Amino acid sequence: MSTYAQKKGFGATLWDFLTTVDHKKIAILYLIAGGFFFILGGLEALFIRIQLAVPNNDFVSAGFYNEILTMHGTTMIFLAAMPLLFAFMNAVMPLQIGARDVAFPFLNALGFWLFFFGGLFLNLSWFMGGAPDAGWTSYASLSLASNTHGIDFYALGLQISGAGTLIGGINFLVTIITMRAPGMTYMRMPLFTWTTFVTSALILFAFPPLTVGLFLLIFDRMFGANFFDVANGGNTIIWEHLFWIFGHPEVYILILPSFGIFSEIFSIFSRKRLFGYSSMVFATVLIGFLGFMVWAHHMFTTGLGPVANAIFAVATMAIAVPTGIKIFNWLFTMWGGSIKFTTPMLWATAFIPSFVAGGVTGVMLATAPADYQYHDSYFVVAHFHYVIVGGVVFALLAGTHLYWPKMFGTMLNETMGKITFWLFLIGFHLTFFIQHFLGLMGMPRRIFTFLPGQGLETGNLVSSIGAALMAIAVVLLLVNIVMTSVKNEKVGNDPWGDGRTLEWAVASPPPFYNFKQLPLVRGLDAYWLEKMEGKSGMTPAEPLGDIHMPNSSFTPFVIALGLFIAAFGAMYRTEYSWGLAVLIGGFVVTFGAMFFRSIKDDHGFHIHKEDLMDDENDKGVKA
Repeated sequence: MSTYAQKKGFGATLWDFLTTVDHKKIAILYLIAGGFFFILGGLEALFIRIQLAVPNNDFVSAGFYNEILTMHGTTMIFLAAMPLLFAFMNAVMPLQIGARDVAFPFLNALGFWLFFFGGLFLNLSWFMGGAPDAGWTSYASLSLASNTHGIDFYALGLQISGAGTLIGGINFLVTIITMRAPGMTYMRMPLFTWTTFVTSALILFAFPPLTVGLFLLIFDRMFGANFFDVANGGNTIIWEHLFWIFGHPEVYILILPSFGIFSEIFSIFSRKRLFGYSSMVFATVLIGFLGFMVWAHHMFTTGLGPVANAIFAVATMAIAVPTGIKIFNWLFTMWGGSIKFTTPMLWATAFIPSFVAGGVTGVMLATAPADYQYHDSYFVVAHFHYVIVGGVVFALLAGTHLYWPKMFGTMLNETMGKITFWLFLIGFHLTFFIQHFLGLMGMPRRIFTFLPGQGLETGNLVSSIGAALMAIAVVLLLVNIVMTSVKNEKVGNDPWGDGRTLEWAVASPPPFYNFKQLPLVRGLDAYWLEKMEGKSGMTPAEPLGDIHMPNSSFTPFVIALGLFIAAFGAMYRTEYSWGLAVLIGGFVVTFGAMFFRSIKDDHGFHIHKEDLMDDENDKGVKA
């Protein structure tokens, strides 16, 4: 029997996922957890739209509305969009560069469990005295005035979750720099790998300011410090700077991997090499660089002065240039191509006009004098959702259909996928297009109701109907997933038939060591080149030999669980006699697990060459 044979059964599978350090299983964990939070954030959005469907509605109270509004934004950005993108990064990027795993498999697992327990901690606020209610940006003047533990749940939960994201970003950076297959130069990397690389660099520099801001907020809330308390000599605007120095790069942390997914889709389903590859790489890097120079456009109305406003306005407009390069390159990729309108391609095609609409309104908002009128109106809500839903959510839904067969070995139903697409697309534009006009008519953001006779009734009702259509589309996608899983009809390594990069050269789903032999990369679109020469797999870069793989570990789960416990102790340490004991106990669990890891003799295990030769599941790289 092979040394890496898997035990079967639900208990064995659950334990396998709790202890896994395999990037592909961690991708599935991110997909499940991110999908759960996506549905939760979507339900919160539905509550918002039901409340605003008619004037003077009392579906929810003003205070509860603030909690729903805050948790919708926080959940969607931190707990849904980012982990779902991390799911695709984990599932695809190591395969695209010809690696057997990420550079630090243990840290990869730790990053997931930190994110998961941070998100769980944040959402337990619903059941423990009230959720945060100061908006997803949690501006200090509001968050310091909040007298529930909601803001403490926000600060501590995001601190834990953010640590997991930071670990993940560092891991991806090191993986891409050090673990590319022989011949995989930087300028032969697929666009999705490039966007993962730049995104990881953004995470490395953008998350520390958020970490610092959250620490200062925690000290203000829990220890009586006065970093942001104006009455005691603090500065509330500093929170805005710290938040947006993170918050605007965060938009590009979300959109760049989405661009990467679309780049793969346009190339695959146009049956053409991506047009202007070098300029696409340059534009990706430039977007990442300029992303750190625009944060204060969120603060035009705070009184920074005309010079600062002008500098940030110009920088914001400049970032439209590399984005425009990408748009034209995608269009030219399709131009003259043999296009197949699969479900992923429909999402990609619809993305272009939707995202351009969001970009155009972004340039409008970048004009500082005009921003004084648009600011804090529904025009900004419409702009933001055209960028994030029209860009990121479209990419997540496209990527789900594209990479589902690679991750699970089964194909989602194409007909149901296309119905989902049309329902969601129509619902999306119904919901948010009309919000531009609601904003221009004077409807402010964050209000929980409005009066009749102001001309806002029709627009809000249409918007709420659109939200219901999007909800139906998501339900249909879930039905599609369940039906596909029940049928369990297996597909080959290249189910779309037009795969161009290395992930399509291995079995679906891939064996846990990915490649029997590391592939030799001879150019851009490495797998396509081999197929054009009539080969069924990649040319190997090494002889068949033993493979070293890391052991599974329960330690990442325990480390994250310890911080989860400690966070409760930190919050309740002065209110209850057990608070301090829980705080200390949580840290004991965390540092005890870390100490155990440091002294454990864990060198992984070897898969022997003989086992690889007998392995019938691996249809990937062949000698």
